[in-house]
Amino acid sequence: MSSLTLVIGNKNYSSWSLRPWLFMKQAGLTFEEVRIPLFTGTMEEQIARYSPAGRVPVLLDGDLHIWESLAICEYLAEQFPEIQGWPQDPAARALARAIACEMHAGFTALRSELPMNCRARRKIQPSPAAEADIGRIIAIWQTCRKQHGRGGPWLFGAFTIADAMFAPVASRFTTYGVDLPVGAQDFVKAVNAHPAYGEWLEAARTEAEVIEEEEVGTPV
Repeated sequence: MSSLTLVIGNKNYSSWSLRPWLFMKQAGLTFEEVRIPLFTGTMEEQIARYSPAGRVPVLLDGDLHIWESLAICEYLAEQFPEIQGWPQDPAARALARAIACEMHAGFTALRSELPMNCRARRKIQPSPAAEADIGRIIAIWQTCRKQHGRGGPWLFGAFTIADAMFAPVASRFTTYGVDLPVGAQDFVKAVNAHPAYGEWLEAARTEAEVIEEEEVGTPV
């Protein structure tokens, strides 16, 4: 049995849970999965068993508990040096880390107005702030693909932590039918075609929970 356990929220709604889950699947790591439905009467009590921060995801490695998606991915890349966490080229690696941190800390309008709801198809009119976030993300993807993406379909050619960090954005763009230029469309297509993301999506479709605050936009 694996010593790794990943505690996650609803697969339909928890963008932060998707990030380390996808990275671990891509890396071929064996791990147990604990799913805690969000915004229920017992959520806080259940999460408190694993996380002092009171949030998911949380990685358990023996007695060690690691929370926050980016910290989880960084830890795994250090523990398993045979998997590719970051690009090998120093310039590409610096850029990958910068955009991963930007994703971790920013894009609040996009997150608020276009919440992750991967099993749905909706239309929504983003605010100017969310439009600015979308434009910045498109610019990031185009820059990475142009400068470092010739070796494969991902932002830096091969799959890295940066791709895991931006995968939920690709899911959002699919859900809300965001118009994208060709370069950005390519990244969304790569995420949607990833077998592990397909596994995540199928599980999301079977979940019974509905979080009404996340069900924004007009169904299409």
